[in-house]
Amino acid sequence: SPPQDGSDDIEDVSLFDADDDASRRSKKSKIRHPVASFFHLFFRVSAIVVYLLCELLTSSFIACMVTIILLLSCDFWAVKNVTGRLMVGLRWWNQVDDDGRSHWVFEARKVPAQGGKTSSEAESRIFWLGLITCPMIWVIFAFSALFSFKVKWLAVVVMGVVLQGANLYGYIRCKVGSRKNLTSMATSYLGKQFLRQ
Repeated sequence: SPPQDGSDDIEDVSLFDADDDASRRSKKSKIRHPVASFFHLFFRVSAIVVYLLCELLTSSFIACMVTIILLLSCDFWAVKNVTGRLMVGLRWWNQVDDDGRSHWVFEARKVPAQGGKTSSEAESRIFWLGLITCPMIWVIFAFSALFSFKVKWLAVVVMGVVLQGANLYGYIRCKVGSRKNLTSMATSYLGKQFLRQ
């Protein structure tokens, strides 16, 4: 579980030495990192497809469970360590200082001085669409497994919710800033919507 807000850090740093090269590339290409965009969706969609088709393809629960958890783990690693950096310029991690205290760090790529964007809108849409949609699908699977009393599948579905939800939470913290409390932001947003009506 993330520590209290007092120990969160946010830094505005350059994530790659190649950031300058990326900003010099032609603006014509809508997707600058096609391999990263592909793998951003591949692992998470594959895990969902395997979950849906598993009982049709094989009768071995263990083989299905291991395959789904491996796909979810590959997705967690790829999104957290590669696609988030390349596609939207965000990254997050946990580090332990010399005193043994744990710190969550949320970073965003520096905006170039010329005001140009280093990530394309198409990549950003792909990133956020995949990041938000897939955890919602796993939540639906969780309720489905719970209400249909498929207890053995519940553990697999909970892994999907936890791994993809952790990435979603981390990147939302990177996007809005780690010093802001997400609950107070949601409350103020709902309050503004209520006052408008």
